[in-house]
Amino acid sequence: MLKPHDKAHDQTIVKRGGGKHKHDDHGGAWKVAFADFCLALMCLFLVLWLMAARNTESLEQILTEADGAKTDQGKGVMPEQVGGPRGSLIDRFPMPHTGSSETEGKQKAQSEQTDTPTEPSSKVRYDSPEDLAALSKALTKMSADYGLTSNLEAVITPYGLRVMMHDTDRQGMFVRGSAVPTDKFRALLRKMGPLFREMENQMLIVGHTDSLQYADTSYAAFSNWTLSANRAMSARAQLLAGTMNPESVLQVVGMADRAPLDTKRADAGVNRRIELLILTTAQAKTIAAMFGVPENSAALIHDVDTALPDATLLQKLRSQLSGQGDTPLRDPRRNK
Repeated sequence: MLKPHDKAHDQTIVKRGGGKHKHDDHGGAWKVAFADFCLALMCLFLVLWLMAARNTESLEQILTEADGAKTDQGKGVMPEQVGGPRGSLIDRFPMPHTGSSETEGKQKAQSEQTDTPTEPSSKVRYDSPEDLAALSKALTKMSADYGLTSNLEAVITPYGLRVMMHDTDRQGMFVRGSAVPTDKFRALLRKMGPLFREMENQMLIVGHTDSLQYADTSYAAFSNWTLSANRAMSARAQLLAGTMNPESVLQVVGMADRAPLDTKRADAGVNRRIELLILTTAQAKTIAAMFGVPENSAALIHDVDTALPDATLLQKLRSQLSGQGDTPLRDPRRNK
């Protein structure tokens, strides 16, 4: 039996940190879950940024002309964009390449050199049928390099070389319903730029559509006329981006569906095309003279003056024509 004074000397032992508690199994699991949540959120913002960047690029290609001006395509008109596989939210449009600062500096220097046109020492003139045939052969080879052999046809005419780049059942030149060129057609036009830059001839760029009409047929609505003109301007912009001389383009025309190649089918792909008419030197001068100041003029009738005479001379002329002396000429439309 312990004595009363021995109880004061008893030692109390407390064990801390020992044993297993119910919350020990998931003590750090919340950190892993939070990291996964942050990673998923970052991926979501990255996808949204890519979608916004690609939509902006496609709209700029439609609305921006080669000289930087904007063109209105009508209210409520949006181009149909070709996306990726079913369910993909990202449209397949080319994104600008970004590299290191040194690479960007080289690209900027090259772009500055490109912006300053340097004319070649001697340009090539295609006037004879043999010259036009050689140009046709070079363009056909370019189309074959990009897998567009069946999309290009070249015909030698008395006016020059007629190059027709049209749609097929497998490959189109533009995104349906818009002026956004496909990747292959964009690359082909830019490849043609240096070839046209070395020639002295001028060309006409003509846009054509099929005969399918838009639902809104009002005079101010977006129509095939607008689409064909925008596609012709888009083709001009891509040729200029390939370093073609701006002076090589004499006229840009949109003809809608007024000149179909296949008149039996309204939606024929061959009717949706861009034509480049490489004019001979004489034909280019003739077309330029049609819309410019005429060099020579000839009167249709002898002594014809476009200026109106005064009232006295006009009354005298009327009297001579009526044979009634000074009697005014009677209006035959009046009743007797």
